[in-house]
Amino acid sequence: MRIHMGLTDLRSMRSTIAIVLLAPFALCAQSFPWERPLMIAWSNDGITFDPPSVFQDSSGVPSGIRWHGDTLIAAFQWFRQPNPSPSWDRVAVKFSYDNGASWTMPTPIVVNGLPPNYQRPFDPTLALLGNDSLRIYYSSSAGMPMGLDSTVNTYSAASADGIHYQFEPGARVDVVDHAVIDPAVIQFGPGWHYLAPAGPPQAGAYHYLAPDGITFNAVPVIPSDAQHNWTGNYMVNSPTELRFYGAGQNGIWYNSSPNGGVWNGYVPTNIQGGDPSVLRVDTDTYLMVYVGMPYTTAIDGITDPTARIALVPVPAQDVVYIRSDVHFQGYRILSVAGTLLQEGVPIDRTIRVDHVPAGLHVVELTDAQGMIHVLRMVKQ
Repeated sequence: MRIHMGLTDLRSMRSTIAIVLLAPFALCAQSFPWERPLMIAWSNDGITFDPPSVFQDSSGVPSGIRWHGDTLIAAFQWFRQPNPSPSWDRVAVKFSYDNGASWTMPTPIVVNGLPPNYQRPFDPTLALLGNDSLRIYYSSSAGMPMGLDSTVNTYSAASADGIHYQFEPGARVDVVDHAVIDPAVIQFGPGWHYLAPAGPPQAGAYHYLAPDGITFNAVPVIPSDAQHNWTGNYMVNSPTELRFYGAGQNGIWYNSSPNGGVWNGYVPTNIQGGDPSVLRVDTDTYLMVYVGMPYTTAIDGITDPTARIALVPVPAQDVVYIRSDVHFQGYRILSVAGTLLQEGVPIDRTIRVDHVPAGLHVVELTDAQGMIHVLRMVKQ
């Protein structure tokens, strides 16, 4: 597992937290996967992207593919509270039927036939399986190890609807003395390519090939350096160009290859984030979903730990209610980047949010003593 500090460590740390909950994660300040949103951004060339917006709150490890025509599907690890719940640390999917302009609400997937002693799937990667079906590759293990040890392998399951999957027996990739996590898989050229980080960035990435997406065989490791972490996703840019989008100390990058084994060099993008997944929606339109920066400090809590305050419902649509006995004299709604979106005075503990954009936001409530209580609001 990668222990060096940086945004690109999210996936490995997410896996560790899932096994040993509340393990610390450092990036300037401690943060957890549920304290980060997935962001979405658009580009004309796959290099320079427009300003991003929130794609999904409290999530990580995104993977997106085109399925049928203008239908897109994105999978990710979802950490929406409460814990435990069907939305906490579960692989979920969202669909788009208009080339990514709008998306459905998340739906947790079901993997039928998963052996009962296996830990839940994590680190999902989607791949097309023929014209009508999908395959999801993911990390799991027989039993529950105390950490990311060599029992953690890559497995797969197939689906006809993107939600219900059938477990495919056996490991797709099993490295005898090392955990294999964060898989990226794609069909390109005559076969299937598998990639997973071999350790810290400078260790490069495992590279496996398969004729059928099931039986993978090791080929030489893809070399790297300390500045480029091969944690991310493949993308076919053209029939002769395979790309891999990853992240590093200077932001998100891509590398291109004609065959998946020989790579041309790193090309930086203008996005600061981690674990990217990029789709080429059409000739001059690229869509990127990636892990954004941590939410504003302390948005998961309130300044007065003795007060019992909550915003309902989750997600909110046109109205949000303050569930509390405290009287509040004012409120402010801010984006996770700190932009003021709306302010005013709650009326009977009610705030109308009709004109607040969809996404994850910070709500500051000011009580009669001038104390500011900071909460999180998800607007649908």
